[in-house]
Amino acid sequence: MKIPEQWTFKSDEVAKGFDDHVREQLPWYDMATRIVGHVARHYIPEGGLVYDIGASTGNIGNAIKETLDNRKARLVAIDNSPEMISIYNGPGEAIVADAISYEFEEFDFAVVFLVVMFLPVSKRRQWIYEMTRKIKPGGAMIVFDKCEQANGYAGTVISRLAMAEKLRNGVPASQVLDKELSLAGVQRPIDIIGTIPLNATEVFRFGDFAGWIIESNNL
Repeated sequence: MKIPEQWTFKSDEVAKGFDDHVREQLPWYDMATRIVGHVARHYIPEGGLVYDIGASTGNIGNAIKETLDNRKARLVAIDNSPEMISIYNGPGEAIVADAISYEFEEFDFAVVFLVVMFLPVSKRRQWIYEMTRKIKPGGAMIVFDKCEQANGYAGTVISRLAMAEKLRNGVPASQVLDKELSLAGVQRPIDIIGTIPLNATEVFRFGDFAGWIIESNNL
């Protein structure tokens, strides 16, 4: 897949090559997906409502499909890219929508998988807060995202870890560089403090990326 000069998900070429591309760029992608599937089993109730926000081509939907089927739960998969939704290959209802302006119902479980870093910085904190308020009692939301780099030399070490793993995964160095430059101004890593509730539970961390379970009582 050719890396666009300015990264976008609203591209037929990016959508068609996304599944292979994301696994090349994020060697831990499948592990994180399995974590979502495991967590989902613990929170999706019989007849529950589930949101997959930033659904892309259906990776998360397929990871939780068995639980959805067994519990007759409803999945709404949302992505703001018509190109992604046009080739969505997962369960539930897939719709083109902007997460910031979409009118979410109260839900039992939601997955926000590598999404917040692409939302406007000025709206992230309020959006997470509003989403948390919509979690039904006993439910949860799981968020995976890229965090701002740690301070000092340790931050440099952690940042290089991600690049080293991409190269070890067989991604050409030129493509690693092209992708990093294409994300400039499009992807902004999140500031955990003030964005993720302090009492959320961290379930994953690799380099600059982390994942948290936010329960209905994490306000």
